[in-house]
Amino acid sequence: MRRRLASVRARATLGTTLVVAVALLAAGTAVLLSLWTNLSDQASTQAERTAREVAAELAAGQPYRALSLDDDDRPVQVVTEDGTLVAVSEHLERISGTGTDAVRPVSPPAAAPSGDGDGEGDGDAAADAEDDDSAGAAGLRPGEIAEDPSYSDGSATVDGESADYRFAAVEVEVETEDRGTLTVYAGAPLSTERTAVRTALTVMLIGFPLVLAVVAGVTWLMTRRALRPVEGIRREMAAITASADLARRVPEPDTHDEVARLARTTNETLAALEAAVERQRRFVADASHELRSPIASLRTQLEVGAAHPALLDVPGAVEDTVRLQNLAADLLLLARLDAGERPADARVDLAALAREEAAGRVGVSVDAEPAEVSGSRGQLRRVLANLLDNAQRHAREAVTVTVRREGGRAVVAVADDGDGVPEADRERVFERFVRLDAARSRDDGGAGLGLAIARDVAERHGGTLTVRGTPEGGALFELRLPAV
Repeated sequence: MRRRLASVRARATLGTTLVVAVALLAAGTAVLLSLWTNLSDQASTQAERTAREVAAELAAGQPYRALSLDDDDRPVQVVTEDGTLVAVSEHLERISGTGTDAVRPVSPPAAAPSGDGDGEGDGDAAADAEDDDSAGAAGLRPGEIAEDPSYSDGSATVDGESADYRFAAVEVEVETEDRGTLTVYAGAPLSTERTAVRTALTVMLIGFPLVLAVVAGVTWLMTRRALRPVEGIRREMAAITASADLARRVPEPDTHDEVARLARTTNETLAALEAAVERQRRFVADASHELRSPIASLRTQLEVGAAHPALLDVPGAVEDTVRLQNLAADLLLLARLDAGERPADARVDLAALAREEAAGRVGVSVDAEPAEVSGSRGQLRRVLANLLDNAQRHAREAVTVTVRREGGRAVVAVADDGDGVPEADRERVFERFVRLDAARSRDDGGAGLGLAIARDVAERHGGTLTVRGTPEGGALFELRLPAV
């Protein structure tokens, strides 16, 4: 099952179909409930109308045998307070859900004589009428029909046909025959309502699967179309991985959606990766080249010394060893910086650090005011040392170091009175293994890593390192770091 739902397209289709199914189920249930409620209310209204018509006849003094009980072929019962059936519609064979399940009326007893019969006799007759007025079970006056009917569901068999009915019960107070409160039960069939609900349910059961099938199909096709560029990106990335050719790029769709942004970001990542790999290759090649020369020179001197001890150039061997040691230290620091080593969180006074580093150097003057930064004291010391080494290497006579604060920045400026750096090379000097010396002399030009290390450290500390010219024509290197 997991394998079948492994694709985004399958999950999107399943999710959309489930959401639509739940929505259709909720809507269908609401429609069926509303339809049943409305149709049931109609049946209740019809049953109440029939019951009130019969109650009106009773209130008007109509005898039981003269009641209109068979006009609509609906079951009607007239029941006394004690549950005796006194009138019923014809052809009623069975009934349930009313006050009584009797289908044969009981003949009422004859009414007692009442004076002269005009209802206005002696005091006894008036007292009897008053007693009858107050004896209504529902508190109704003679000839009055109850306002609020009651409803119930049941079934009945009329003329051999059984059906479910909604019954309305209406109470009426009468004076004729046996007098008292009568209850009229009248029913309206629910077969039409049930048929309508079943028809609607059948339509839903047939239509809903078709709608879900259409939704699933459309979602599947649309998702496939939307994800087609993603599949192209995946195939191209797989090909790039297999060929290790970082110069290739994934196709970018001509749209402005998330897939197009993904493709552009992927190509930007590939470009950055290609640049990093190319930079690493150049670094390894240049490092190998720089290491080869001092090692070969040192080996030659040692081999000559082994064969002819008198010819061993000890100072030269020591110099090559020191150069090799410094180069190894530079390469190790660059490797740590490339690995993302974060500087320590210590407070460093650049003014004190500049004075310490300038001490013992010939021709270097320091003009510094207190300026503290947060970072690695060792790495910042290395930056100042590299800048001073570079300045002394190119200066004619003097090197000036200035430390000051500018707003929220600490600025260290190292200036020399040499020939300066050509404007076209002011960014190139910070590349690794770059030397601007015409002869690329290793005695004067170093390995070309000092300024590259200085800029990397500055950037790791949230600062910048730039170079520009001085009014006297020399070079001015400025290190700017966030002050604390």
